[in-house]
Amino acid sequence: MAIKQADEGVRAVSDRFYNALTQMANGDATPMMELWPHRDDVTTMHPIGGREVGWDEVRGPWQAVADMAEGGEVKPTDQHFRVFGDVAIELVTEDVSMSLGGESVEGMYRATNIYHRENGEWHIVHHHTDIDMEFIDILQRLGDDE
Repeated sequence: MAIKQADEGVRAVSDRFYNALTQMANGDATPMMELWPHRDDVTTMHPIGGREVGWDEVRGPWQAVADMAEGGEVKPTDQHFRVFGDVAIELVTEDVSMSLGGESVEGMYRATNIYHRENGEWHIVHHHTDIDMEFIDILQRLGDDE
């Protein structure tokens, strides 16, 4: 199968995903919730650890982080796309800064996103980033304060 560069649809859904991540880093998970297909085959592996399978699990960490986040930005850099029929893969570095419960979180994370084209439209179906122990420690401290 020939590998071709990503078409405009893949780049557009990636742009929407990173806009939604920035909104989440500012306390609003709504764009993220609207972006993902609400199906059993979506998956995530966040910098906070774990693996979520299915929409019921995937949505939880997005909402939990949004509930504590403010003043954030997530910028994709060094994006590399490949399309294989109805599946596209994005390798990217995420430049992240936000405040979680008043504690600063900053980092550069390697990430992989997988998109699927269904009925002519691209959708994100998987997001995976490097694990970050500092991020995990902050969330644990915030959880201990409750």
